[in-house]
Amino acid sequence: MEDFKNIAQAAKDASLDLMFETTERKNEALLKIAEKIEENKEKIFTANALDLKEAQSLVESGEITKSTYGRLKLDENKMRDMIQGIKDVANLPDPVGKILLKRELDEDLVLTKTSAPIGVIGVIFEARPDVISHITSLAFKSGNAVILKGGKESNNTNTTIFEIIKSALESLDSFNSNCVSLIKSRDDVKKMLEYDEYIDLIIPRGSNSLVKFIQNNTKIPVLGHAAGICTIFVDEYARKDYAENICIDAKIQYPTACNAVETILVHKNYPHTNELKEALAKAGVEIVENPEDYSFEYGEKKVSLLEVKSITEAVSHINKYGSGHTDSIITENAENAKKFMTSVDSAGVYHNASTRFADGFRYGFGAEVGISTNKTHARGPVGLDGLTIYKYYLEGRGQIVADYANGSKKFNHKDLKI
Repeated sequence: MEDFKNIAQAAKDASLDLMFETTERKNEALLKIAEKIEENKEKIFTANALDLKEAQSLVESGEITKSTYGRLKLDENKMRDMIQGIKDVANLPDPVGKILLKRELDEDLVLTKTSAPIGVIGVIFEARPDVISHITSLAFKSGNAVILKGGKESNNTNTTIFEIIKSALESLDSFNSNCVSLIKSRDDVKKMLEYDEYIDLIIPRGSNSLVKFIQNNTKIPVLGHAAGICTIFVDEYARKDYAENICIDAKIQYPTACNAVETILVHKNYPHTNELKEALAKAGVEIVENPEDYSFEYGEKKVSLLEVKSITEAVSHINKYGSGHTDSIITENAENAKKFMTSVDSAGVYHNASTRFADGFRYGFGAEVGISTNKTHARGPVGLDGLTIYKYYLEGRGQIVADYANGSKKFNHKDLKI
């Protein structure tokens, strides 16, 4: 197997080449990838069936959970979304080279703030083999190289999709196909977390334990969330139909998703608590009223349910036990909605809407690399813009700082039209 340092160096070189690729060329690469995946989807399904068969024993031995197994499966719907997602990214505006600010510091001394690629992104993920196409398409469009590491449970599917992407890129004239790499060993993961001279950002996609391990074992910036502890607060002024429909959707539409609701808080004066419980039970949701831990992510058709005395208590509970992902209030009281949305410290805070809307596709971002609960750089669903940074260009005509320091010249600091 190729030494990881060589893979990382090749990815770094490829990231520099990508900086010079035009929007048209990047889009051509994306459409070629979508075309090749469409042509080879039966090959991908065959590889996925093999992974599913082998993963059964991992579930039985307790090495992976049932929810992880559920994320592993690729069906026609996921395949369709995977292919369309790549095409959607091709249709999005190029996030690189945007002028974010233009300022005249003095006559003939102009500062320009411009969006730029981050460089090399390492992505470590479990199950969900469609992550490969999502991440790769966003990385290409934003001018970044990517090194991928999937879980052993999806090895056959990951390898097949990666080889298809690689062949698509190699079919393009003088395109550096090293902008995407796939590694498989745990030793390579260890090296990835150490090689900060080559890798600029790590994105973990998987379990709480995986994300925390990565955050605790690298000095490379990490973008992501350790858990998806999403909460819905049913206020005393909530509409009965809203409360039932939203809580059910947020739990059962996709129970293993990170934006599925895990805790429902109900105001003590809400008059339809029993009906809400009955509706959840009828939908197949198990209600846990005295959980040992309110910061536990079920990942299945279970929710914790707790009665609270006030909106203040609800907000305090969420900020203590939540994960800063996505939380929602159901109420017809505008003042309470505003208080909740202002006070809850999460990446997404909703009013009368399901937490399941926390998604790059649903936000119109195209494919996403994941949901970030970070307080810096990118937060919430991270799409193209979240994979760019910025740089400052300064154009002058021989100016020196000494003239401004001694007062012979003064700054204008005049913003120019972009």
